[in-house]
Amino acid sequence: MALHITGDTAADTLLTDDPLALLIGMLLDQQVAMETAFAGPLKISERAGTLDAAAIATFDPDAFAELFKATPAVHRFPGSMAARVQALCAAVQQDWNDDAAAIWTTPAAGGAEAPDGATVLTRLKALPGFGEQKAKIFLALLGKQYGYTGEGWREASAPYGEDGSFRSVADIVSPDSLAKVREHKRAMKVAAGGAMRRRSVDASRGKVEQARDEPCRNPGEGLNP
Repeated sequence: MALHITGDTAADTLLTDDPLALLIGMLLDQQVAMETAFAGPLKISERAGTLDAAAIATFDPDAFAELFKATPAVHRFPGSMAARVQALCAAVQQDWNDDAAAIWTTPAAGGAEAPDGATVLTRLKALPGFGEQKAKIFLALLGKQYGYTGEGWREASAPYGEDGSFRSVADIVSPDSLAKVREHKRAMKVAAGGAMRRRSVDASRGKVEQARDEPCRNPGEGLNP
């Protein structure tokens, strides 16, 4: 299934054809627009001349960071994200024989079929830069758009694996779905901001009430006679 995430044909083609590109795009998807994050692998490939995990892992770190800084920048935090991409590629090289797709295609120990969703989630969470949420979103993307059919992938990626949802990049298949995902993210940010403000108000009220409950101290209390 061809991916349509960035709105750029060349970038989307690379994501579709190269599992490592998709994995790197997911890593970059933080504190920048989704389209910018997933267009990053194409920029890296063009500037580094490769998108091979071993080659990127052993790339000179300073030179690799400079590739991220070139205009247009790969990410708004080029230095730190360049280091994270190299760490991710090192893990793919060392743990998965330079094959990103092996993360979700290699059978579990003693098995003969594709690993189940829970196994793939565990593998993703072990990668540098992949926390619980990012791992679940990527698992949902694999299941919804990348042909992964391991048992229980929807449950393991919940709530992002839910059919018909518009929560993440896993649900972007068109400009219309992109708009719906953006709206969902905006709503979540507003809700999070409201919750934070309520906690702040509650904390302030708690301090005021505590101060009211404390007994007044006499000016001379505790002083030697």
